[in-house]
Amino acid sequence: MILGLSAVAIGVARLWSSVDFQIRNVAIFVVIALALLMLTIWWLLFSRAPWRMRLTVFALVLALGGALSAAFGWRGVTGDFVPIFEPRWRRHAAPTPPPAEPRTTLAESGRPDFPQYLGPQRNGVISDGPALARDWQKEPPQVLWRQPIGTAWSGFAIVGNRAVTLEQRGEQETVTCLDVLTGKQLWAYGYAARFDGSYSGEGPRATPTIADGRVYTLGATGLVSCVTLDTGALVWQRDLYKDAKGGRPEWGYAGSPLVLDGKVIVSSGKSRRRSLFAYSVADGKIVWRDGSQPGNYSSPCLLNLAGVPQIVMFNMTNITAHEPKTGAVLWEYPWGVRQPQIAQPVPVGPNRVAFSSSFGVGTELLEIKKDDAGKLSAHRVWKTLKFRVKMSSFIHRDGYFYGLNDGILACIDARDGSPKWKEGRYGHGQILLVGDLLLVTAENGEIILLAPTPEAPNELTRFRVFSGKTWNPPALSGDLLLMRTDQEAACLRLPLAWQP
Repeated sequence: MILGLSAVAIGVARLWSSVDFQIRNVAIFVVIALALLMLTIWWLLFSRAPWRMRLTVFALVLALGGALSAAFGWRGVTGDFVPIFEPRWRRHAAPTPPPAEPRTTLAESGRPDFPQYLGPQRNGVISDGPALARDWQKEPPQVLWRQPIGTAWSGFAIVGNRAVTLEQRGEQETVTCLDVLTGKQLWAYGYAARFDGSYSGEGPRATPTIADGRVYTLGATGLVSCVTLDTGALVWQRDLYKDAKGGRPEWGYAGSPLVLDGKVIVSSGKSRRRSLFAYSVADGKIVWRDGSQPGNYSSPCLLNLAGVPQIVMFNMTNITAHEPKTGAVLWEYPWGVRQPQIAQPVPVGPNRVAFSSSFGVGTELLEIKKDDAGKLSAHRVWKTLKFRVKMSSFIHRDGYFYGLNDGILACIDARDGSPKWKEGRYGHGQILLVGDLLLVTAENGEIILLAPTPEAPNELTRFRVFSGKTWNPPALSGDLLLMRTDQEAACLRLPLAWQP
């Protein structure tokens, strides 16, 4: 009876298509755990087997469990909440990369910079790079270097020949600068901080931001740091957790800093009535703080909607838009079910913006209107539950949205939210639009190139980079693609299309 009821419950959970895949997985694991508990109670108390047999089998099961626990360690979960275990003898310890030879690493590289999360415009769109070749079978990407790296879910920011990321090295969070072409360490600045979530893993989450010769970072525990790009010398550091007087987010601080008009702007986590902070780039002093609801894991971004420049922030239970100079809230809109919000807002035309999140919430297109007094307000244009972006952001191109819908690449019409197609299980990776091509870094460590249209995804080619969980956002500078996981980093030279 226990096994039969459990099988029925698992079947129902798997067929529960209106619920996100990861929630279905959690339901299945709960059913399995309850079934094991009930089977244990039945075997020990009601099975009518001889007591010696009952106790012997129970002891053998406990011994087997202990042996497996000693041999395999918990490494968090996939984006679909599937547990990951690895042999304990493979535990990762990142060595310090060797220092680079003295040379002109600060010289202009001739390639476009990728100075922050999701690129120059913080939207995942690369419009000024070279055209990529569409066939990697004839000419595969060239791996320039590959090496271990400290644990983190941060990505790289690139200016010139310098690539900066965050790592966890023992009990220190470390801002690390590598030579793009060789992977050798140019400098590292470390400070005492460590975050380790049982599900989310160890280390910082946010991608650094490079602006005007300085690097700005937000660590997983809330430390905001400013260091110089040339040497890594500390300019200033603030403790956002103390400044905001609020709780740390469950998965750690993850929003990448936004540098704008002499201010570095960060989401303050669970703090109420001060959910967005602006620090002076010169000395780290607080310029303003505002917002009425707890922040979340998305990054602040600058948009121009209804003719008004505004900092838009995707919070835990609402969306807020702030006046850049003072931080005053321009408009608010309720959102979600108190689950993680990660994807960036995507503007559509002069006065519309789309938001998407997982956990059954879906996607909405909002229109921002200005009344006669100049006050802004947000109004829903449409909503769909058939497009739910979780750990990456999505792209708007030619009137359509493309994104990883609960781990499956999908396209919907930006005019009304109607679905066009959904295929290609790439997991909870990341995407960049490079010219007219979509570059997907899949959760399993592959990179995939597609030429999507509203009719089909049109996968062109793929290449294996890593074999482990790949959540970190990629960085593309010209034909150089920098990728990393929580264990490895690599630089690939992507083949280019022939140019006459």
